[in-house]
Amino acid sequence: MLPPRSPQKANGGCRVATEHRPIVSNQRMSSEWGRIDADGTVYVKTSDGERAIGSWQAGDADAGLAFYVRRYEDLATEVTLLKQRLESGAGDPASTRTHAKELKDQLPTVAAIGDLAGLDARLDELLVAASAKADANAAVREQARAAATAAKEALAVEAEQIGESSTSWKASGDRLRAIVDEWKLIKGVDRKTDDALWKRFAAARDAFGRRRGQHFAKLDAERGEAREVKEKLVAQAEELSGSSDWKETSAQMRDLMTEWKAAGRAPRDVEDALWARFRGAQDAFFARRTGVLAERDSEQVDNQRKKEAIIAEVEALDTADPRVAQTALRDLQERFDAIGHVPRDAMRRIDERMRHAEQKIRDAADAKWRQGSAQSNPFLTAMRERLSEAEQKLERARKSGDPARIAKAEQEVADRRALLPS
Repeated sequence: MLPPRSPQKANGGCRVATEHRPIVSNQRMSSEWGRIDADGTVYVKTSDGERAIGSWQAGDADAGLAFYVRRYEDLATEVTLLKQRLESGAGDPASTRTHAKELKDQLPTVAAIGDLAGLDARLDELLVAASAKADANAAVREQARAAATAAKEALAVEAEQIGESSTSWKASGDRLRAIVDEWKLIKGVDRKTDDALWKRFAAARDAFGRRRGQHFAKLDAERGEAREVKEKLVAQAEELSGSSDWKETSAQMRDLMTEWKAAGRAPRDVEDALWARFRGAQDAFFARRTGVLAERDSEQVDNQRKKEAIIAEVEALDTADPRVAQTALRDLQERFDAIGHVPRDAMRRIDERMRHAEQKIRDAADAKWRQGSAQSNPFLTAMRERLSEAEQKLERARKSGDPARIAKAEQEVADRRALLPS
């Protein structure tokens, strides 16, 4: 590139003198790489010899040399900046390589004075560094691509496991939705691989959706059946709630509860209402039973107190005159038998205490009778002995708890007692 020529006078074409400007030290140093001859031709020194690069007519040679040196320095600065940007990571290796190649291609014809061979060597180093950087970046990108591919592969595998066997319907559905969000954040997978992995994920998600749909369809059918069963159980419980057959109905109510638990859950919108009706019917029955049994228990406790009071009267009878004691005993026995049931846990104790009190009166009467007539009437003595044996047999029968045996023993006592004179 030639510098602009100095303007000439219109009347003779003579050159206009220009002001002489000294060359600074670095320009003198650079001048060793070039020169300007007497006719103004500018040369640069290369490894192949001098090469004309232009003509300087605008001033003295020092100024011309400075001009062409600055052009070299601009090129050298550009190379330095390219290198620094590449090393810092701010420069794209491919762009750096292209720019460096363009600068290198300009060097054989560039109009600049300086160490062009050295600059060419620096550009070769820059091209090598840019290629190495590009290769390193490519390796990083490949590593990132492999990591991204592995991440999406792992998500696809997880989705396939969920789609094949998971029965945690809500948690798994939430996880599949989260996988979609994670999938979108993973970048760098090539289009073909990404599409193939997405198809696997989508297929797994569809499989999970089908299984979940089938599960809930089956569940709906089961709940419909449970509803029918429980409606029938509610009707039975409500019918039984008014029963007064406490023992039998209590067992039936317990059986209904067992069936209720085995029936499964009805649809959510009716389950609670059916349970409220069913439980209400059961509560109504058991509340009535509790009230009646509490009243009965209170009555039986009162009967127990009454019988204990009569027994106390029997125990207090004076046996000095057995006939008077026996007469009083018969009246107390009638009152005792007229009283209703006592609590089950007190029944045996009450009966045994009454028999002991009665036996005390009988023993006193027998002793009195034997004392007066045993020696004078052997026949009566024998009859009384048989009566005593019968009474002992009755006592043993009562202890056995056998109703038939007790009845037979009581009849034998009554028969033997009827044979004796009053």
